[in-house]
Amino acid sequence: MRRGLIPTIEDYVGRRARVYGGERAILVDVVPPGVDGGGRLSELASLARTAGVHIVGTALQRRPRPDPARYVGRGKAEEIRDRARDLGADTLILGSELTPAQARTLEEATGLKVIDRSQLILDIFAQRAGTKEAALAVELAQLEYLLPRLRGWGQALTNPGAGIGTSGPGETRLEQGRRAIRRRIQSVREDLRKVTQDRGVQQARRRRSGPPEVAIVGYTNSGKSTLFNRLTGCDTLAEDKLFATLDTRVRRVALPRGEVLLTDTVGFIRDLPHQLIPAFQATLGAVRDAAALLLVLDAADPAAEDHLRVVREVIAQIAGPDRAPPPVLYVLNKVDLIVTPEEEAQLAVLCDAAVPHVVLSAKMGHNVPELVLALTALLNSRAPAPAPGGSRVGP
Repeated sequence: MRRGLIPTIEDYVGRRARVYGGERAILVDVVPPGVDGGGRLSELASLARTAGVHIVGTALQRRPRPDPARYVGRGKAEEIRDRARDLGADTLILGSELTPAQARTLEEATGLKVIDRSQLILDIFAQRAGTKEAALAVELAQLEYLLPRLRGWGQALTNPGAGIGTSGPGETRLEQGRRAIRRRIQSVREDLRKVTQDRGVQQARRRRSGPPEVAIVGYTNSGKSTLFNRLTGCDTLAEDKLFATLDTRVRRVALPRGEVLLTDTVGFIRDLPHQLIPAFQATLGAVRDAAALLLVLDAADPAAEDHLRVVREVIAQIAGPDRAPPPVLYVLNKVDLIVTPEEEAQLAVLCDAAVPHVVLSAKMGHNVPELVLALTALLNSRAPAPAPGGSRVGP
């Protein structure tokens, strides 16, 4: 969200609506029996650290489904409240998206600010959006997420003695808040439409006259930007954080078959807040119209198989039911981190699941020439070679 808008939203929903960084938080998740809760909490912790949150504890409750009133059970809520007091925590971060009623009830039960996974992801995008289009798309997503939740933050909207749901000042402020956010949503949508239209014209011109595009896709923090840097010789941001890359970058690269446009895209993640889909428009277009995809997977991550499933599903959704996705070359990355027999066994499974594939380390440069040859062969099987030229591919 752009800084100019923050005071306006603060007036209506208070500090509870956002993650600022510096919060002392307990991570909380509810998973059914038999589901790996540790992996979910680990990803939630990575998201929290990316947002600048200090993690002081975790809490996991196993039950068939979250409590409809407060997400966790009453006893668990009381346990979390007492533990937060001992640890000096001021925030709870939940591993799933909460309904407005669940967030309000859990906040009242614990006395803590409650942030769900969707809010956390939205704020990470807001912190890291580097272009006008990305900033507008994230601002729109935040506003659309907050609008139905205004009633949930009743205390922030109510004058002393006025109850939400009455005809008094509290209800008036609630309606004022809704109108202000609706007006801002309309304004941002129009600005975003213009920016997106301009980008679309530029992309269409490039695709008509330029070399074929190759899009790098994958789960967030799988090493896409590191591979992009390795292939292009660039020195763009490649942090060990989720969503280090939000803005699509394009560079010309020379392959043995000729020149291609290599595109680095934002990483995918499970259960992405649907309000953020417009922020993925540049990535969606690059994936849908690419001549080929490099699907990068962190082969050393214990959740690699699940990540592969998520990315495949997203690619299929982007292509749509009436269009086949572009051909995919699977890049099993970070093999320099594979040291245990269990990790070796997982790599073997991934190799069976990912055909065709290349096993490499983008950070160390291992097997990158093999990737170039495999990509060249894939492109040669799809289209005639373009004119040679462009920047050299790094070793």
